[in-house]
Amino acid sequence: MSTQLTEPQPHYRRVKSHVIERIAHGEWEPGARVPSEGELTRQFGVSRMTANRALRELAAEGYIVRLQGVGSFVAARKAESTLFDIRNIADEIARRGQRHTGEVVKLVEERDAETARRLGLAADARYFRSVIVHRADGVPVQLEDRAVNPAVAPDYLAQDFTRITPNKHLMRQAPFQSFEHVIEAERADAEAAKLLALKPGEPCLVLRRRTWARGVVASVARLVHPGTRYRLAGQAGDMPPGPALPPL
Repeated sequence: MSTQLTEPQPHYRRVKSHVIERIAHGEWEPGARVPSEGELTRQFGVSRMTANRALRELAAEGYIVRLQGVGSFVAARKAESTLFDIRNIADEIARRGQRHTGEVVKLVEERDAETARRLGLAADARYFRSVIVHRADGVPVQLEDRAVNPAVAPDYLAQDFTRITPNKHLMRQAPFQSFEHVIEAERADAEAAKLLALKPGEPCLVLRRRTWARGVVASVARLVHPGTRYRLAGQAGDMPPGPALPPL
């Protein structure tokens, strides 16, 4: 009778398993602080590099959220499905009974190899870029930084984006066929803090979105929202009767 030997689990996986088990068993609730690299290094007798890899992979897999200079925390429990539509922020603000205004910070033609690649264009191709601050009753709630494929909206630079949002203009030109997006928690950099009236380093929700129309990439957008003033929400399927979520 032969005995099958089991290879020892890599050190970073031991650390990951420990954290995942604590979360799965409810010992660490959403928002709870996760031990730091130094604490994990001492607890498991591993290198700081090993502890860092474990935390990086846990963050990438959605178990934790890491905030630079603050620490790591158990992520909120979320279903991994697409719950958000592409909505016009001016309409969202109006539905809440507030007045939308848009401040155009930048509206230019640019060339950048990485942005062009994300738009599906040649590295030296031109594209249009707009940077706009959206406000609700005068309070900044979103910083929209968008790159647009000129083939989809050739007159983009001629628009008055204090009167119409880029979203509405693009939907008129070429309604979106599909999209992808990623939402992350980040700390406000100097530019975002200034434009959104935040303190540098304040928490933000950042949505990165890429949309397709007419069989090509139409636009790539980075939407920054102050964590204390904005939330992203959605629903799918038939909703049973019940109390509504508290208003913004």
